[in-house]
Amino acid sequence: MQLHLSPSMRSITISSSSGSGNNGKVAGLMKIKVAARHFSYGTLFQIILLLAILLPFVFILTAVGTLEGCLNRPWGPSFLGRTVDSERLVRDFYMILNDVGGAAIPYDFEIPDSFNQLVTDMKNNNYDAKTFALILRAMMVKFEREVRTSKLAEVMNKHFAATSIPKGIHCLSLLLTDEYSSNAHARKPLPPPELLPLLADNSYHHYILPTDNVLAASVVVCSAVQSSKIPERMVFHVITDKKTYAAMHSWFALHPVSPAVVEVKGIHQFDCLAKENIPVLDALEKQEGIRYHYHGNQITGVNLDDITPRMFASKLLTKSPKYISLLNHLRIYLPELFPDLDKVLFLDDDVVIQRDLSELWEIDLGGKVNGAVETCRGDDSWVMSKWFKYYFNFSNPRIAEALDPDECPWAYGMNIFDLHAWRNTDIKETYHYWVNENLKSNLSMWKLGTLPPALIAFRGHVRPIDPSWHMLGLGYQNNTNVENVKRAAVIHYNGQAKPWLQIGFEHLRPFWTKYVNYSNEFIRHCHISDS
Repeated sequence: MQLHLSPSMRSITISSSSGSGNNGKVAGLMKIKVAARHFSYGTLFQIILLLAILLPFVFILTAVGTLEGCLNRPWGPSFLGRTVDSERLVRDFYMILNDVGGAAIPYDFEIPDSFNQLVTDMKNNNYDAKTFALILRAMMVKFEREVRTSKLAEVMNKHFAATSIPKGIHCLSLLLTDEYSSNAHARKPLPPPELLPLLADNSYHHYILPTDNVLAASVVVCSAVQSSKIPERMVFHVITDKKTYAAMHSWFALHPVSPAVVEVKGIHQFDCLAKENIPVLDALEKQEGIRYHYHGNQITGVNLDDITPRMFASKLLTKSPKYISLLNHLRIYLPELFPDLDKVLFLDDDVVIQRDLSELWEIDLGGKVNGAVETCRGDDSWVMSKWFKYYFNFSNPRIAEALDPDECPWAYGMNIFDLHAWRNTDIKETYHYWVNENLKSNLSMWKLGTLPPALIAFRGHVRPIDPSWHMLGLGYQNNTNVENVKRAAVIHYNGQAKPWLQIGFEHLRPFWTKYVNYSNEFIRHCHISDS
C-alpha cells in the first residue's frame, strides 16, 4: 500500500502492488485531486480522516483478492458477490444427482432399508458424493416400487370386495330361502289377489327395481315409502333372478310395507325374456372371449410397472361380472315387461330415496322417453364431469364416425321412463345392434357395462331433469359434500364402496343404514351390523 503526493500538491494517489494479479505492476486504487495549490490544515485533517475510514476497506479488498488467488476459487461474503460454501455445495450436489439420474443401478447393489442405515454405511465405507447419490436414487426407486405395489394390491382387494357377496347378505338369502320352503306365510301371494289390478293401474306410481340383493332392495323400498307423501299410491315391481327369488319373496311377504304394494317376480317368470328372444345377451354369456374377459385372470395383460393405480382400478371396474348379468340389461326391455304401464320410475338397488318423488310423474318429458340427470355439469367436478369420450373409444373408426366425443351423457339409476312413447321408437333394436357390434370388435368400442350402448340407443330421446333429483358418486367419491347429500332427493352409491360393504365410506354409510332394522331376527341371526 503506497501514498503519493504530486509535486504540485494538487493530487494524492493511493496505490497497491499485487504480484499475483497484476505481475508486479503498480495499480492505482484511488486518486484525490485538490482544488487549490494552497489549502488549510483543516482541509488536510478532513482528507486524513476520510483516508482513515477508507483504508480498512481497501485492505480487506486486497486481502480477499490475494486469498482468491491462493485458493483458486471465489471467497468472501455474499454482499461482495461471493458464493457461500453451502450454496456451492448444494449446486455441486444437484449436478451429481443430475448425472446419476439416468445411470443404471447395478443388479447386485446393496440398498439400505432406512435413512439411518444409509448414514451408517456412509461412515463405514467412506462413500464419495457420486456413490451416495446413486445409492439414494436406488432407495427412492425401491420405495416407489413398494408403494406402487401396495396401492395396486389395495385396488385389487377393493375389486374383490366389491364383486363378492358379503357373508351376512349371503346368510340372509339362505335363511329366507329356507323360510320360503318351510313357512306358508313366506309364500303368500305378492300382492294379495284383491290388489292384483293395481299392478296395471296407471293412476298409481309404479317403481321398477331389478336386484339380487335382499337387504339393498329392502332399503330402497323402505326409504321410498317413508319419504313419500302418498305411500298408498306406490306400487313396487321388484325383479330378481331365479336363485334369489324365494329369498326376495320371503322378505317382502314377511315384512310388508303397507299401504304401498309390492310385487316380486323372477326373470324366469317373464316369457319375453326367453333366450331365443334376446340372442345378443345369449351371445354375451356364451362367447368364450367375453366370458374370459369378465371371469378370467383379472391382471392378464396389465403391465404393473407402467399403469397407475387409478388406471388399474378403471380396468378392473370394466371386468365386473355384473356387466353380463341379465338383471343389468333388464331396463332395455321395460316396455315388453310391463305392457300395460305408461310411465314408470326405474331405480338401481344402490340408491336411497330421501324425498317424495311423486312430482316426477308431473314432469312433462315433451315426447321424450327418458327423464334423467346429465353428468357433464354440476357442483361436483369429479363426479359430474363425464362426456362421451369418457365412455367410448374414439380411436375406433365406427365410434368416431357415429358419435361426438363432447356430447353430454346422462345417468342410469334413477330414470323416469315414458313407456308409451318408448314403444314408438327403435331404442331396443339400436341397443342390440351396438352391443353386437362391440362383441364383433372384441370389446374395442367400450368396456364399461350397459350404459354406453344405452347412451347410443337413447340419443334424441332424453329429457334432462334437475340434478337435485339424483346425486351420484357416493360409492367412489370419498370427499362428497355431506350437506349436498342431505338435500338430494335420491342419493346413489354407484361405484365400488357400497354402503353394505366394509369398504363403504364411514361418513356416507349412515344415510343408508338408517333404513335397516338391525333388530330384525333374520338380520341379527346373520350378524349384520351397521359397522
